[in-house]
Parts: sequence; C-alpha cells; structure tokens
Amino acid sequence: MILNVTYLHNLYTFTMALVKNLIVVLVWLVLTYINCTLAATFFRHQIFYEDPRYILFIHMVINDGIQLTVTVTLFILSYIFYKINVSLCCFFILVAVFTTRNTPVSLAGMAIERYIAICKPLRYSQICTVRRTYAVIGLIWFICVAPDITDLFVSLATEPLSFFQYNSVFCLRENVFKDPILAQKRKAFDIIYFSCVFLTLVFTYLKILFAARALSTAEPSAQKARNTILLHGVQLAMCLLSYISPSVEIVLHIIFPGRSLEIRFANYLIVYILPRFLSPIIYGARDKKFKKYLMMDLLRCSCKYKGKPVVPLNKDRM
Repeated sequence: MILNVTYLHNLYTFTMALVKNLIVVLVWLVLTYINCTLAATFFRHQIFYEDPRYILFIHMVINDGIQLTVTVTLFILSYIFYKINVSLCCFFILVAVFTTRNTPVSLAGMAIERYIAICKPLRYSQICTVRRTYAVIGLIWFICVAPDITDLFVSLATEPLSFFQYNSVFCLRENVFKDPILAQKRKAFDIIYFSCVFLTLVFTYLKILFAARALSTAEPSAQKARNTILLHGVQLAMCLLSYISPSVEIVLHIIFPGRSLEIRFANYLIVYILPRFLSPIIYGARDKKFKKYLMMDLLRCSCKYKGKPVVPLNKDRM
C-alpha cells in the first residue's frame, strides 16, 4: 500500500513537472517566433533605422528574447539536472539579472522618448537623434550591469576558486552570491530602481495623457494615444514586479507552506513571461507604421512559400 502511494505521488510529480516544462517551452517558441518576426521587419527596412522610437523598441525585443531564452534554459535545467556547475550558473544568473533589469529601464527610456515627441514636438528632432539613442541604450546597459556585476567580483574575492570549478548548486542567485552584504545591496538597489522607474512612469505618462487630452478629445488618434499609454503602464507595472517578487515569494511561502514549486512557477509566468507579450501587441499589432511593413513582409513570405508573385503595397504617408 505504501509503495503504491509512493508510486502515485512520484507519477503525479513527474506529470506536473512535464506539464510545466511543456507550457514554458511552448510559450518560449511562440514568443521567439514573434520576436524574430518583429526583428526581421525592423532590419529589412531602413526607415526604422532612423527613428529613435523603433530603435529603442527593437533593443527591448532583442533584450527580452535573450532574457526569455536564458530563464527558460535555467527552468528546464533545474528539472533535468537539478544542480549545475557554479561557473555555468553564474553566467546564467548574471545574464538573466542584467536583461530582466534592462526591460523596465528601457521602457522608462521609451516613455521619455514619447514624452518628448508629444509634449516637445518642435525640439524632438534636435533632442532625439539616432546617435543619442544608441548612447542612451549604452547608458541603460551600464545602469543595469554595474550594480550587479559587483556580486561576481565580491564572490570571486571571498569564495575559493574550487567553489566555482568543482561545486554544483541549485541555480538560484542566493546559492551562488552568498555574502549577506550582497543581499542587502540588492535590496537597496531594487528600491532605487523601483522608485526611479515608477516616478518616471508617473511623470511622463501623466504629461502625455494631459497633452493628448488638450489636443483633441474627439480625434481617434487621441483615444489611441491614451490606450497606448495604458498598455505601456501595465507593461511597466508588470516589469516592476521583478523588483518586489523575492519579497512576495517569501510572504506566499508563509501563507502557502509546502507549495514552493507552484509559487515559483506562478511567479516565473507572471513576472518573466507575461510582460513579454505586450511589446508585440503595442508595436506589432497597434502601431500603424510598423504594422504596415510587418504585414508586407508576412505577405511576401506567404507568397514565396506558395510560389505566387508579390504585389507591392502602395506607400502611405508616414
């Protein structure tokens, strides 16, 4: 009887693990296909190379693709091997942390760009140049990498080299970067990032919202601007969850003891997966300019697959 119960428990555990991994892999495949399609459309048309808005957008798409691939790989490895080499885990953790922190900061940068475009249109071409856009992207990466790369340097200084070469751990940040000071530093930086991005979100989108209302409340473009603002706000709010998710997990573990795997899986889907669905909606489906070229490319690929000639679309006014 005991053996039968143990067998059923193991079968249930294996089935749940298999289902979770299938869900994660399917979501990764769908999002990777969407992101690759968006990136292909951007790189095929030079008109997007000269627009800061789309440069920032494609940077975020590529960043999200890297983040998603790394976190999905970690998720699957945790079920297949459970423990992996510390050096490999360090690489995965750092890339995941950099790219996860990058998304909300990039969205804050995009919010500032939209604020300048709508509230200061006469100075937009002077302020938002292509060169400055790439400089902003470099600054975003510096802001996201600098605070967390110190975790690696501190660990290299405090842990023996054998720890990185021969030890294997369950790949969590706290299992690799174990110094208590690093945990306090992470909390401090999370508060700083959360506050800065939140204040940027509130300031820019309130300014944009008031400006859109002042232009015209009857025009469809004003309504669309408000809808875009709302979607950006939701996306930023979901990304900001990455700053408070560790604290939320601790509370949920207290409320639901013995459900650590379910809590971690739900946290992974809500914090790391769902926000990545909104970028294609905002720019791939709702942005008229990008949508026109996206549909043109999809039509071209479809016609090539079927062996039919491609009929070029008329160029609309931008």
